[in-house]
Amino acid sequence: MDARKEIGQRIARARRRRGLPQAVLSGLVGRSESWLSQVERGQPTVDNHTVINALADILGLPVGELTVKKTKAMTRYQAASAIRQAMMGYDGLSSMIDPRHAQSSPESVVWLRHGIRRVNRLYQTTRYDEVGRRLPRLIVATELGSRHGPVAQRRAYQTLRSLAYHSATTTLRRVGEAELAWVAADRSLAAAQEAGRPVLAAVSAYRLGYVLVRLRETERALHLVLQAADALQRVTRRPTPRALCIVGALHLVAVTAAAAAYDQAAVRTFLTQARQIAGTLGEDRNDFWTAFGTTNVTIHEISAAVEFGDARQAIGKGETLNLAQLSGGLVGRRAQVHLDLARAYALQHKDAASVNMLLEAERLSPELVR
Repeated sequence: MDARKEIGQRIARARRRRGLPQAVLSGLVGRSESWLSQVERGQPTVDNHTVINALADILGLPVGELTVKKTKAMTRYQAASAIRQAMMGYDGLSSMIDPRHAQSSPESVVWLRHGIRRVNRLYQTTRYDEVGRRLPRLIVATELGSRHGPVAQRRAYQTLRSLAYHSATTTLRRVGEAELAWVAADRSLAAAQEAGRPVLAAVSAYRLGYVLVRLRETERALHLVLQAADALQRVTRRPTPRALCIVGALHLVAVTAAAAAYDQAAVRTFLTQARQIAGTLGEDRNDFWTAFGTTNVTIHEISAAVEFGDARQAIGKGETLNLAQLSGGLVGRRAQVHLDLARAYALQHKDAASVNMLLEAERLSPELVR
């Protein structure tokens, strides 16, 4: 059944159970009786956050039952299988048990650093297929290095292992492999702990927060990222720009989680906090590939407005946004803005503008649109 018709029938059933005529329910939510009649027949989509909340409160239904779920239909990410196999492999296990029989020498720290920088640049330019071809070798190499590298370099290898799993987490989440992304994020946290790098652990929490939102675990995501931001601020009494960047990025995850939970007040609070941190930094940065700064705060504000069905707010912010302030490599950020604006124009039934935004997004990043 079409999702809109299913929602309409759900509203109609709940209304009848409560003995409410259409005229009464429509008046309570500030809409016309003819509008409600059309909704119950599955014609228009209920896309206004205020109306959704009002209907949910009156009818005693969860908000999620009155919204059209975003589909998971996308081209299968072919590299996911190879990444999974790399993560499931336990190369070098025998030499862990018997160090006298090492099976192979780990890659050099220099080679691994270069490889991790490379996959992060590829990710931010939305070349996900190439990232997927490179990640398996990096995962295996950092696992081997963290177990069998020279003792003096074990901490460096654990740092690189955490960074490699950061890359895997963010890529897998983007392409719809949320469960595997969760495993990668969990490993990045463990590696950061082994390396004794609190900032790395905070970055792992940042990556994991987005994965939890994708898994619809919004409360867990909020608790995780706010706890991480608070802890990082405590251990860095004189915060460096890098630490501030991570704290700000964690607040942007909180924005995304709160928007997914339809909590407008929380979204406003977290946006304000993120904007204050960005103002303190005074520039758009890309520490640990977070792309944090004033521009990215506005991009999240646009995304949240679209999530709430507030097309006017999203378009207004989009028209004032200067994407030229982003570094040239942040193709994904640029394309995401156009995708959000396409949704906003569609909400206003401005089909030509919506299609133009989609075409521009596809021009920038065919892989992201796919």
